[in-house]
Amino acid sequence: MVDHAAAGMSALSASPLAELTTGRLLSSWQVDVPALLLVLLLGGLYGWGVARLRRRGEPWPVARLGAFVLLGLGALVVATMSGLAVYDHVLFWPAAVQNILLDLVAPLGLALGDPLRLAVEALPETAAGRVRQAMTGRVVRILTFPLVSTALVLVTELTVYFTPYFATALRLGWLHELMYLHLLAAGCLFVVPVLTHEQTLPAWCTHPVRAALVFLDGIVDAVPGVVVMTHGTLIAGAWYLHHAPSWAPDVHRDQQIGGGAMLSIAELVALPFMLAILAQWARAERVQTVALDRRLDEELVPAAPVTTTPHHDETQPAERVRPWWETEENEVATRIRRQHGAD
Repeated sequence: MVDHAAAGMSALSASPLAELTTGRLLSSWQVDVPALLLVLLLGGLYGWGVARLRRRGEPWPVARLGAFVLLGLGALVVATMSGLAVYDHVLFWPAAVQNILLDLVAPLGLALGDPLRLAVEALPETAAGRVRQAMTGRVVRILTFPLVSTALVLVTELTVYFTPYFATALRLGWLHELMYLHLLAAGCLFVVPVLTHEQTLPAWCTHPVRAALVFLDGIVDAVPGVVVMTHGTLIAGAWYLHHAPSWAPDVHRDQQIGGGAMLSIAELVALPFMLAILAQWARAERVQTVALDRRLDEELVPAAPVTTTPHHDETQPAERVRPWWETEENEVATRIRRQHGAD
């Protein structure tokens, strides 16, 4: 395999990068073959699923498609092939922004597209059953268990920056690509199960619990940015001290900018994440209310008049038929009993 990092640094030595400006950050691009193949694979599978549903006359929300392509795959492309990737070997802050895009933004976009629900609806029944079985397998359930997945995200980010992982990845192209995939996978393990319409989390993970988990995750995601920004020791300092161009800021200042960018992006991502959970919660409440209203309407349909026979003893009270909410044990029945008790 070609060592892309070594090749990139050889080219840099021969032709130093021009000073990074906003214009160059937006206009500088390079092809990252492994990342491009992943984008094409994910986009192709998602597009196939949407097309299959539409051929059957079943709609798929345009908003989900847009979130998956623009926010999910778009963040993946920007992180690995834009000016951030061009300058990540000479400046720390582009690398920090890359990593937070892969760890937080891209997983959020992919999750908003709900690929798990799309796979279950688009695949044949047997294959859909295998997907559901895989989603509820022991290993997946452990990795996606609330707090475990949050801890995995935090440990991944801290491992990248505070072990030789990151510095080694700057030298070895294959490890750099593996780090990209590692960050993306860690983020998806938390975000995708929380936002999917498939039942992949324990039953006690109701929408209020998920909202609390997202709030906690927003706090946890801020930790790496704060630590990087305030850490006294340089991260991959030997590399950046050696490869920093003459126009680059001081390496300590560069690291502070990177930590601040990580913190800012993490807090910005927390807002749409929370809004998505609240929207799902409101939608679930509406569906439950409609079902409850329908059930009540059925109960209030006038019963057919009771005909008496000559042998009917009118002195005995008619047998009372108890409504369903007094006898059934479920959430809807409990809510109605509570309302009647309040009345």
